[in-house]
Amino acid sequence: MLKTTGYAAEGPTSPLAPFTFERREPGPHDLLIEIQYCGVCHSDIHQARNEWGNSIYPMVPGHEIVGRVARAGSGVTHFREGDLAGVGCFVDSCRSCRNCREGEEQYCENHLVATYNGTERDEVTPTYGGYSSQIVVDEKYALRVPAGLPLANVAPLLCAGITTYAPLRRFKVADGQRVGVVGLGGLGHMGVKLAASMGAEVTVFSTSPDKERDARALGAQDFVVAREPGRLEALAGRFDFVLDTVSARHDLNAYLNLLRREGTLALVGAPEQPLEVHAFSLITNGRVLAGSMIGGIRETQEMLDYCAAKGITSDVEVIPIQRIAEAYERTVRSDVRYRFVIDMSSLKGTSG
Repeated sequence: MLKTTGYAAEGPTSPLAPFTFERREPGPHDLLIEIQYCGVCHSDIHQARNEWGNSIYPMVPGHEIVGRVARAGSGVTHFREGDLAGVGCFVDSCRSCRNCREGEEQYCENHLVATYNGTERDEVTPTYGGYSSQIVVDEKYALRVPAGLPLANVAPLLCAGITTYAPLRRFKVADGQRVGVVGLGGLGHMGVKLAASMGAEVTVFSTSPDKERDARALGAQDFVVAREPGRLEALAGRFDFVLDTVSARHDLNAYLNLLRREGTLALVGAPEQPLEVHAFSLITNGRVLAGSMIGGIRETQEMLDYCAAKGITSDVEVIPIQRIAEAYERTVRSDVRYRFVIDMSSLKGTSG
């Protein structure tokens, strides 16, 4: 077994603190990845605090992982020692259900092995995430990180990037379409960059007027302060597609009404409480309400390659692991432009 250092939550009210645990020895098809950077996703906070009611403790969060291959098993064919590699939101799946066979492992029908706060395929052994010095993963569930991009800025692509890329591709966002992005945070800022790169005319809807300059710099053509009376109503029926990234309670019907005939609103945010949908918000103009959850390995690799070709990465603030409590509180307050990323070299000298 491999002794590994990290930071863990011991319970829903416990601050993250140094933690030592063991990872498996790499098998023939495994990679041992020395983690260099790990993004801080809002879902890390939800799960560390048991806000979704499914937390397993002790918990080592983190599923936006980039680093270098320190060891490759004898049967590994697509990576070599020294290669850059990434790990996203899951590290295995059943491999046999229809969704896994079709490359949509994120929707595994039997058992998706989450990178953290989950269990291995035996459904007993807990998984620990990227707030740690190293990780072991089957090469089939690792991503090749293109050279030439700043690694700290690449890390959030493994969640925020694929979470927004997948619905844009699924609903065929293309040149000349009108796209609305609701919320300008870790997900929203990636949605703006990606949609604009696909040729869409992007409008950002935000409750924070001070984010307008950022929105336009990221590629948006227009910016709407959603709380201003009459602003949403004036844009009814204008948009082909709306990407809703908000994880707090909000009026979904107001954004559904922005859609043209047969337009789609895709939810990628995950509010804790159910959202109310009026039937006529969908019936009128035959609108579509859809959901999307990250992407499979194949599509995530496609997204990384696309971002490399377009020069797209996340806007980040890099922190040492010792500032994780501050990062959590600032993330909750939306006080980050636009994703915290942990420099895992700051773990050196940490003991659990």
